Amino acid sequence: MSNPAVQEIINSTQAKMKKSLEDLHHSLSQVRSGRANTAIVDDIRVEVYGQMMPLNQVAGISIPEARSILVDVWDKSNLSAVEKAILKSGRNLNPQNDGISIRINLPEMNMETRKELVKVVKAKVEDHKIAVRNVRREANDKIKKLKGDGLSEDDIKAHQDEIQKLTDKFIAEMDKSGESKEKDIMTV
Repeated sequence: MSNPAVQEIINSTQAKMKKSLEDLHHSLSQVRSGRANTAIVDDIRVEVYGQMMPLNQVAGISIPEARSILVDVWDKSNLSAVEKAILKSGRNLNPQNDGISIRINLPEMNMETRKELVKVVKAKVEDHKIAVRNVRREANDKIKKLKGDGLSEDDIKAHQDEIQKLTDKFIAEMDKSGESKEKDIMTV
């Protein structure tokens, strides 16, 4: 006995939680670990041609060495704009413009820096877990409103349990992703 309205709520809830998990993965990929990673600079916004564009749409980004990022700007007239955008990104990156491309050398991280980055990761994970809990609360509220539409107390409780299982699953995934990133950061 599956109520279509309840099924819609559950499907919508699962989709929102999945989106939050995907956003967490994207967010964690931008946190620096011991190795260079193109995701650190991919979405830096650059003002070119009168509009703001992500860096990966105005340049090729590669990793020539373990601790450096090479930004090969396609239109060389945008080199200084890209360099300014990287400096203003707030990611503590020091771009070196040689007139042809931009190289970003990532310094060796000390233990203090690593601990700070772990705090950043924990905060991002917690923010996304809060988002999942908010989705759970919304779903539970919607299901409670269906009580007058033929859902018994037992049905409501069963559906709320189902939503709780979804919540637990996504929060466990988020914890796992956070622990993996923390391990990556702390690996010297």
